[in-house]
Amino acid sequence: MRIIAIANQKGGCGKTTTAINLAAALSKNGRRVLLIDLDPQAHASLGLNIDSQDSMYNVISSLTPRKLRIENIIRRVEESFDMVPSNVLVGTLEQELADEIGRELKLTGIIATIASRYDYILIDCAPSLGILTVNALRASSEVIIPVETSRFSIQGLEHIIDIIHLVRDRLNHPIEYRVLIAMFDSRLRHSFAMLQMFKDRFSQLLFDTIIHTNVKLRESVVLGQTVAAYDKYSRGSKDYFTLAKEVLCAEAKEGPMVTAVPKEARWGRAAGLTFSETMRETIEQEAKDVQKLASVRFSCKAQDAKSVFVTGSFNDWALDDNCRLKQLNGCWEVVLPLKPGIYQYQFIIDGVWKEDPLNPRKERNSFGDINSLIEVGTDG
Repeated sequence: MRIIAIANQKGGCGKTTTAINLAAALSKNGRRVLLIDLDPQAHASLGLNIDSQDSMYNVISSLTPRKLRIENIIRRVEESFDMVPSNVLVGTLEQELADEIGRELKLTGIIATIASRYDYILIDCAPSLGILTVNALRASSEVIIPVETSRFSIQGLEHIIDIIHLVRDRLNHPIEYRVLIAMFDSRLRHSFAMLQMFKDRFSQLLFDTIIHTNVKLRESVVLGQTVAAYDKYSRGSKDYFTLAKEVLCAEAKEGPMVTAVPKEARWGRAAGLTFSETMRETIEQEAKDVQKLASVRFSCKAQDAKSVFVTGSFNDWALDDNCRLKQLNGCWEVVLPLKPGIYQYQFIIDGVWKEDPLNPRKERNSFGDINSLIEVGTDG
């Protein structure tokens, strides 16, 4: 069971949107998920159309006349997806807990009573660095920090990282964290400039997945639905399913093929792993496959375009500088090393996803889009 806090003291960074839709995407991948709304603004509760007079206030507070256990306030959102709602009274806990002994452990003890029921518990933190957020960090083993691509976000990211380190040191609680680029507008050159700045400063912390600005994400919140329930073919739904897959990949690193995996392995910073014989054979085979890589040229005619990328199943639909095409006389192209196989791909021209108009081999994907197909033979 994994407990993940979604935290950033800066508002407008996609924190609550990430908490809601990542929880939904994990549940649709067969995981039992609980989302705890620990934000007094109750945006996650409102975003899922859950209005309740009961909240974590009734569970944590010693002053409330309506004392409840956490299982009494859990609400079902979708199959395998439950939620603990919030309301404005949660904000009063900051003052109530200020002088209590062991105040940082309140949430940890509460979660322990229902932890066995779930595979994932996500905590949507308040946009502040108060006692509630410290409680969430102390209860979690992992933190996802959503950020938008702006200069102010870098400063806010540094502050939340400082708090995480403080929790590590003062409360003797190891906690790992990663950074999620959210609300990314690929139509703006400024977005790519800021993305590069984040890569330069926090490259080891960034998720490969990027959450793009998408109108369906905004519309789904208005209707009180997850984006997958509102429009499963939308770009927003696709982004959060990709993020869920990246989070789930950490489970494989804890599987039987690896006999010893430090907690840091989940976040890509493990050292000194002990591999089973099966894993060793897999690595040796991967090394052999490197020798079979073929140079494949992708080209696209888009004379007025400002940026062109190619992405596909060959790189798990990632968007990075390796798949950026270079312009020469109105024609964009890039050469990528690929192993033999059949791949789906699309071009991203100034932020718009398009199939290859010069490639007759196409296939409709599960999101309703058209992917182009390419087959790489053993002879390249």
